Amino acid sequence: MGLAERRRALGYSQEKLAELLGVDRTTVGRWESGRFSPQPPQRKRLAAALEVSLEELDFLLKPLRTTEEETPGRPTSDPPSAGDPDEMIRREFLRILTVSGALTALPVEEAEALTEGVQRGLLADFARMNRHLWHVYQLARSKGSVYPVVRDQLTTLNEALASSSGTAQPLLSAAADLLQLAGELAFDSNRYADAAASYSLAAAASKDVGAYDLWACALVRQAYVDMSEQRHSQAAQMLDVAERLAGRGDTALSTRYWVASVQAEAYAGLGDLIECERALDRAEAIRDLTTNGVNSGWLRFDGARLVEERGARYVQLGRLDLAENTLRNALGQEALAFGQSYRRRGAVLTDLAAIGAKRRDPEQVVAYAREALELARSSRSGYVARRLRTLCDEFGPLSRDHRVAELGAEIAMLGTP
Repeated sequence: MGLAERRRALGYSQEKLAELLGVDRTTVGRWESGRFSPQPPQRKRLAAALEVSLEELDFLLKPLRTTEEETPGRPTSDPPSAGDPDEMIRREFLRILTVSGALTALPVEEAEALTEGVQRGLLADFARMNRHLWHVYQLARSKGSVYPVVRDQLTTLNEALASSSGTAQPLLSAAADLLQLAGELAFDSNRYADAAASYSLAAAASKDVGAYDLWACALVRQAYVDMSEQRHSQAAQMLDVAERLAGRGDTALSTRYWVASVQAEAYAGLGDLIECERALDRAEAIRDLTTNGVNSGWLRFDGARLVEERGARYVQLGRLDLAENTLRNALGQEALAFGQSYRRRGAVLTDLAAIGAKRRDPEQVVAYAREALELARSSRSGYVARRLRTLCDEFGPLSRDHRVAELGAEIAMLGTP
């Protein structure tokens, strides 16, 4: 049974199902055709409407094969993602990573010879380019605009790795860095599978060169993928490993403090206020860091976001008064002023709207969510759009208010291809 068959079995038309989910009828049609998949917040509502579990929904969403395609021994005409440029890059890098790991058994002299001359210059060039790309990514209003350059740089790095003689290890740290940026771009575009694949490769490369801080950061980003799909227990386990790796890393860097701040989010998702507060307190200790322990690329945590993160955790835990005061203070920071960070400001505005939804205050919901919606449109940020779609789950009876209903319809359109 496919998605359309399940819908019909329950007596729903496409229009009725779309109305229940707050999406357009054409969106339901795209899901049923297999051309597009629902986003995580939509998946939860879709599963509930179809009276199935999330696992059963995954099965319903799988494209149905034709009889010809299922003929034993007959290859399918279009292997999944076979020609996708990102997938090709990842496969090539995985091949190089496998070979590089095997070559670690070579005599030390051969490995050391690679670091001289041209290879040393290449490593410095890639490191500089990576720092530049992270900086551009941080400043870009539309994160997706950075994507073509990052993909081109990944291709160039793969070519350098493939042409390396002896061992490619000295270049793997640059690859671990750049793959994390590729994962960030995929995550911001709601391409979770691509993000997870990039983070996994970054972690593997970091492990091969013994770069504990890079390795820990890759796991932290992987945990964000889990949390975006409400798998907070799995995220907490991943972050526990990241904490141990960060403990073996460079004490002059802020890695362990970033791990703690993300652990607070996982604990809040699990409803554990005590552990959440402890993790936030550990993150606050970054203010005692006397060195400039922030990498301009793959590690940018300097504690500046802790106020808004603390407010967001209070929202998760239902401590609304604490949350509102904290978030309003965060909104007054210069870094969150209008025209600065669209993602950060959009996230704080969405959290303030969520407080209004929990209090059944339509004015507060509309006032804050409307601005966040405009930021999402201006920046085309998948992250802000994802936060807004999650906000719609909080509307409940407020959906009967025409202002909130209109807002919900506009938010739903953000996720409509």
